[in-house]
Amino acid sequence: MAATGENSARDAGGGDGARGDGGIATDYVISVEEVTRQAREMAVGASREQIAALAHDAPFVSIENLRAGYGKMEILHDFNLQVAKRQSLCLIGPNGAGKSTVLHSIYGFTNIFSGAISIGEGDDKQDITALTASEKLHSAGIAYILQDKSVFPSMTVEENLWMGGYLMEKPDDAKEAAERIFEKYPRLADRRTHPAGVLSGGERRLLEISRALVMEPEVLLVDEPSIGLEPRFIDMVFEILDDLQNTEGKTIIMVEQNAKKGLEFADIGYVLVAGEIAIAGPGDELLENPAVGKLFLGG
Repeated sequence: MAATGENSARDAGGGDGARGDGGIATDYVISVEEVTRQAREMAVGASREQIAALAHDAPFVSIENLRAGYGKMEILHDFNLQVAKRQSLCLIGPNGAGKSTVLHSIYGFTNIFSGAISIGEGDDKQDITALTASEKLHSAGIAYILQDKSVFPSMTVEENLWMGGYLMEKPDDAKEAAERIFEKYPRLADRRTHPAGVLSGGERRLLEISRALVMEPEVLLVDEPSIGLEPRFIDMVFEILDDLQNTEGKTIIMVEQNAKKGLEFADIGYVLVAGEIAIAGPGDELLENPAVGKLFLGG
C-alpha cells in the first residue's frame, strides 16, 4: 500500500509531516508499513521511571500496565502513562499504533483486559478503570473532545452548548455554564442563535471544545484537534488549548495527526508503535529528534 506526499504522512500518523509546515510538500514516497518498520527500529522504549520523571513524579492521570482493545483484540500491551496536573501530552505514531485507543481506554470505550487507570493525587487518587464514560465525565472530571463533525448541525450554537450539560441535575445549570462560555468566547456569543451547521470549520471546533467545557472537566482528551482545518484555524484551536492548560489549569492528553504542531504545543510527547511506547520525552526534544523528524515531521 504505497502512499505519496500529504496522504502518506496522514496515514502514518504524522499529519502534515510530509508537508513540513503544512504548506510545502516533499517528494518522498513511503507506506504505512514502512513507517511502522522504521519506527520499530528507532524505538528505545520508555521505562516507568522515565515516564514518571516526565510527569515530575506527580501524576494526575496514570495508566499502569494496561492491556486493552476492542472485542477480543488487544491493541495496547502493558501500556503505561503519566501526566501531571496542568500538563499536556501529545501521542503520535503510525496509523494503527493505538493512539486513539489510549484516549478510548481512559474514557471507557474499550475492553480492559488488565491494568489500571487512575486520576487524582495523593489521598484523592481514584481508580476509574471500571467507570462508565458518563461516570468519568460527571464524577471524575474527564471530558472527551471528539474528532470533527460531532456538533448537532440543525441545533443552534446555544442548544449545542446546553447538550454539553446533559448530565447536570438542572437544565438551568447547563444554561448558566453556557453563558460563562459565551462570555469567554465572544465569537460563539455572536452566533448563539445560528444553526451550528453554518459555522466555519474553526468555529465548529471551538464549539466542540466549548461544549466539553460545560461540565467543567479537569482533564481534556482531545482527538485530532487540527483535522480538516485550514492553517489559520489550526493556530486558533491550539491557542485555545494553550489557554485552557495554562490559564484554567486543565490537563490535556491529545492525539494529533499534525505531529509538528502537536509536539510544539505539548509538554510531553510519546511516539507509539504497535500499542507500545517507542520513544517518550519532552515535546521540544522530540521535535529535534532526527528519527522522529524523518518519519513524522517531514524533515
